[in-house]
Amino acid sequence: MNKRTFLKSMGVLGLAGVPSAYGIEDWLNKYEGQPSRLLASDETFWEGIRGGYRLKPDYINLENGYYCFMPQETLEKYISHIREVNLQGSWYMRTVQAGNKVKVAAKLAEIVGAPADEVIITRNTTESLDMVIGGLDWKSGDEAVMAEQDYGAMIEMFKQVSRRHGVVNKILSVPLHPKSDEEIVDLYASAITEKTRLLMVCHIINITGQILPIQKICDMAHKKGVLVMVDGAHAVGHFRFSMPDLHCDFYGSSLHKWLSTPLGAGLLWVKKENIGKVWPLLAEGDRPLDDISRLNHIGTHPAATDLTISDAIDFYNMVGPERKEERLRYLQTYWTSKVRNLSHVMVNTPADPARSCGVANVGVKTMKPADFSKYLIDKYKIFTVAIDGQSVHGCRICPNIYTTPAELDVLVEAVTKAG
Repeated sequence: MNKRTFLKSMGVLGLAGVPSAYGIEDWLNKYEGQPSRLLASDETFWEGIRGGYRLKPDYINLENGYYCFMPQETLEKYISHIREVNLQGSWYMRTVQAGNKVKVAAKLAEIVGAPADEVIITRNTTESLDMVIGGLDWKSGDEAVMAEQDYGAMIEMFKQVSRRHGVVNKILSVPLHPKSDEEIVDLYASAITEKTRLLMVCHIINITGQILPIQKICDMAHKKGVLVMVDGAHAVGHFRFSMPDLHCDFYGSSLHKWLSTPLGAGLLWVKKENIGKVWPLLAEGDRPLDDISRLNHIGTHPAATDLTISDAIDFYNMVGPERKEERLRYLQTYWTSKVRNLSHVMVNTPADPARSCGVANVGVKTMKPADFSKYLIDKYKIFTVAIDGQSVHGCRICPNIYTTPAELDVLVEAVTKAG
């Protein structure tokens, strides 16, 4: 097979022609044109989507926040990509791998509304954001602002930067139930001084599911001359947003969470004017300072994962970003509304639907989170993760679009009878 024939067989991004063996596309066509808000509670519709997933019957999986496993359609394409890359071997890696990765990154940029020359594929949010934290030219006495609810890997990177360069880290605590956007903005503003260089903020806090007013925080910080880095680990593929609307400077996300790619796929977006301010994680050859590819040298890596990002995007678009967001928010409010007012229960996620989507956190006042998590799996076969720290005490609950209200009714019963 010559190069031209191979490129044609691979399509623009990889293998074309893996059939949809699970009928999701035909199922969705039956509901074309129906409002997403109405479909959010249409169980017949979502049963059809559920049929595209292979689900383990041993437990109810409400821990999709770590890794949202792939639907079967995406998984089969992933396996096909692995087979094809293995067949082509070094020939594929040397001739078309790099170009395909650029094309997938451009497709990824489209779903977050970003220019293609500002987005690269990484392995996860930690790699994306730690590259920024460790790659800025810090000076002793510089300050960084963050919250205790931020992800531990980034906090640890800031600690290393503090030890290495003398950076002062100012850590605040985000209220679980803010009264307004201004309360959050003012909290971050109060920590900024003339020495502050970088502010890190979560788009959605991973342990509670609270969505923060990013644009307002960024506008405030920019008026004070401070760059803003956003942790969007749980945002891409979860709820809709456009990068230009956020007004931030750096943004990282993990694609194996809510976009349901293979494990080890992430995104880094850097505003064009800021690309040259970051040293690469691994040294690259000479490139223009504003060339985003200079931040993307990681050596040989699993090329089939890159190709499958494209397939995951296709599945996401096929289901419909608005449909998915509406369904996830519906599922979260479905169960939280049933337990929020119980006297022995703490729902550690705002009730305002604009401040959350699919993720929420619930605790029982008389039980430690670890004991609550054990109770859920032992007695009700519900798999979750316990959170006990960072001013949050409870279990994180992360349904996915295959989750049913009947499964969440089991959770509601378990929470109601706990304690």
